[in-house]
Amino acid sequence: MSRHLPPLPAVRAFESAARHGGFQRAGEELHVSAGAVAHQVKQLEAWLGVELFRRLARGVVLSTAGQRYADALQPLLNGLEEVSEATRRQGDERVVTVTSVPSLVTNWLMPRLGRLREQHPEIDMRILSSIHPVDFQREGVDVAIRLGTGPYPGMKADVLMEEWFSAVCSPAFRAGAPDIVQPADLLRHPLLHDEMEVRIPNELNWARWLQTFGVQYAGTGGTSFSHTYLTLEAAAAGQGVAIAAEPFIAGYIGAGRLVRVLAQRVQGPYRFHLLRPPSAQARPLVQAFCNWVMAEVKADQVEARDLGHGKAMGKMPHSQGWV
Repeated sequence: MSRHLPPLPAVRAFESAARHGGFQRAGEELHVSAGAVAHQVKQLEAWLGVELFRRLARGVVLSTAGQRYADALQPLLNGLEEVSEATRRQGDERVVTVTSVPSLVTNWLMPRLGRLREQHPEIDMRILSSIHPVDFQREGVDVAIRLGTGPYPGMKADVLMEEWFSAVCSPAFRAGAPDIVQPADLLRHPLLHDEMEVRIPNELNWARWLQTFGVQYAGTGGTSFSHTYLTLEAAAAGQGVAIAAEPFIAGYIGAGRLVRVLAQRVQGPYRFHLLRPPSAQARPLVQAFCNWVMAEVKADQVEARDLGHGKAMGKMPHSQGWV
């Protein structure tokens, strides 16, 4: 027996328009014009025989029937999306998709992938770098490593690392700056700024780092960069002194491209979390990857203690989370 279903492209256009409250943003999401969305909605209204939107001078609003229809569609489309994603990935069970901020991917995760392959040759990694909040379902992501304070409702979440910031520069720059013996001495040298400090609420910046040690800094002047890895590349090129969290600088220090200018470190307001939805957590390969990541972090912490870098020198109060 054939099903008497409405035109599915029109249903999709209506759902997007209802969720966004208009045709323009729905068109942007669906990569079509607002007029095309409006045309699809009219087709659906004709098929249903009811008005789904009331057309006003300044836009559209859902009618009573449209609101009821949108509310009923949500669980149906969510279920269709979930079962479709699960079916699509059945033939791709070896792949574990991970996302994190670019600097952590470049400077912490990538140098360790050889060890992951040795220990888990059954895992095929798909690695994404992004700073936006993750939509696990739509983006096909299994694991996200993000900064924040939590909580993360509906997620399996583990704290990976605290955020400890050190001042770093190139070995050549440090050799040419013997006058730096305490934090206040840094003000006589070029300080490199990371614009991520501005984009992440309450993130540690030079003013807050120095203030921890009683040094006042207005935060003006110097060169700024759009991403942490660019700031660190500039520091490695001898352009000045940068501050960054330990996971971001570990690879540079291990390769001899950066050195800590001072022993002092400051704890930032956030922590790195390992996040995954229940559907991903149930997959053995995802669990294996997460266990491997946590073991790597533990090994880093042991090494830091052995090298004498485990002692906290400064601490900022925790604040609202950011993911």
